[in-house]
Amino acid sequence: MVTQLFQTIAVALFENITVFGALILALFLGLILGLERTIAGRVAGMRTYALVSLGACLLIVISETVTARYLGVTAFDPLRVAAGIIMGIGFLAGGLIIFHDSHVTGLTTAAGVWVSTGIGIAVGFRLYALAIFTTLLTLFVFSVLWYVEQGIKRLSNGS
Repeated sequence: MVTQLFQTIAVALFENITVFGALILALFLGLILGLERTIAGRVAGMRTYALVSLGACLLIVISETVTARYLGVTAFDPLRVAAGIIMGIGFLAGGLIIFHDSHVTGLTTAAGVWVSTGIGIAVGFRLYALAIFTTLLTLFVFSVLWYVEQGIKRLSNGS
């Protein structure tokens, strides 16, 4: 009985570690692409690319998990609701992007709103560990990477 409990916990931990690793990898790969864009002086930089990549990964992980959980249980597809939410928030996030005197603002905020949508969907589907871990990664992008991005911009402008 105790051995079976430990096996169940080990499997659950391994599954979460694999998903967490996928989220970190998505964030890192998006960050690399955005780093190049930051160095090139583009508006969408490393934080925006990291958030979009992280959010896309989160939504795919949710889709896989929910599909496996509800397959054959009901004729209703719960991912249709999630797809509607994502589309609606995409419209809202698009409104956060502001063009003023050839200057664009709000891209990272819009990407953050989009990731936040995925976090809310994860919580709604009771994927709590996934939601908490993605929130921590998003806070890392918003806070730590802001300082890194500002340093890169200063170096690029000084050259």
